[in-house]
Amino acid sequence: MPRAEVGTPKYIANKMKAKGLQKLRWYCQMCQKQCRDENGFKCHTMSESHQRQLLLFADNAKKYMDEFSYDFAKGYLDILRRQFGTKRVNANRVYQEYISDRNHLHMNSTRWVTLTGFVKWLGRTGKCIVDETEKGWFITYIDRDPETIAAEERRNKKLKLDKDDEERLQEFIEKQVKRGQEQEVSPTEIVYTELIRNEDEKLILDIKLDKTKVSCSQPVVPLNKLLKAREEEGSNSEIKQRKKFKDKHDSKPKSALDEIIAKEEAFREKNNRKDYWLTEGIIVKIVTKSLGEEFYKQKGVITELKSRYVAIVKLLDLGKKVKIDQEHLETVLPAIGKLVHVVNGAYRDENAILKDIHEDRFCVDIEIASGVLKGRKVTNVQYEDVCKLYVD
Repeated sequence: MPRAEVGTPKYIANKMKAKGLQKLRWYCQMCQKQCRDENGFKCHTMSESHQRQLLLFADNAKKYMDEFSYDFAKGYLDILRRQFGTKRVNANRVYQEYISDRNHLHMNSTRWVTLTGFVKWLGRTGKCIVDETEKGWFITYIDRDPETIAAEERRNKKLKLDKDDEERLQEFIEKQVKRGQEQEVSPTEIVYTELIRNEDEKLILDIKLDKTKVSCSQPVVPLNKLLKAREEEGSNSEIKQRKKFKDKHDSKPKSALDEIIAKEEAFREKNNRKDYWLTEGIIVKIVTKSLGEEFYKQKGVITELKSRYVAIVKLLDLGKKVKIDQEHLETVLPAIGKLVHVVNGAYRDENAILKDIHEDRFCVDIEIASGVLKGRKVTNVQYEDVCKLYVD
């Protein structure tokens, strides 16, 4: 039967049928031809052109397989690089974006049988960072473009310079504090002595009474009302004094040192706040029931990091090891006076001492325990930014 002419209803119907994705089992990769049904595919396999392509494939099967695999990997990585960049994304989501193109190269013509095998190959060859979770395989593209590498080096150099400036600023602040402490005038101490009275000394009471007469025309106020009025007057004056002191304290302008410390903390918060917080050596709690009731609400120590978001947790009570995502973990707070590790925020990766817990505001007060910032007190740190340190 001849083909339908261009512009006829039959031609338009055939074009509409061929527009969308067809079944994979009726597609010939060597001929790059998609058949609509089983009969069409059978007729194609019996055609002379298909037989010639099979003879070419039989002569050098490895060459064609390598070409198909290369084209598939290139198309997959192009979509990953263009649409997702260096973000962590589900591998199947990228694959769905890739096969949405009607003219894509099918995976059954490559060396990889499944998507899992292809993802593992990306991890082995260093093209992506691969990690497996309960939701499937996740990949992160590694950008090896020369311009990107140069930009990363410039960024690291800038961060190093900023860090040097920060250390110099910290030394300057410490010198100013020491100088202020040395120049501060200590108040004169009061010396208390023993009360010694001479036995021959006479005690003289000099009481001067007012001889003015009280006029009876004035009304007599009861004693209890008089005492109550004085107490109210005294409480009112005390409240006024406190309010006056508070207003004076609040309106007191910040010193140059306070402004420097505030700017430094804002700079640290901007650079150190990340969307991942897992660190080796901290105690965490499992908050998901997907692993079973046995592991729910169990505490453990992070012994190894598989990636920024996945860690190996050794349970303290059960002794078992679990590979788990950070979404199913939460931080643990120790008792006051114990060591904690700052896992996120301005003072990230610092060890500190827990000073106080504010349950109403879900925050804590800490004091840096080591390093250049040793002794600095930090208030209103959120629960999720600090975690208990594991002590063997």
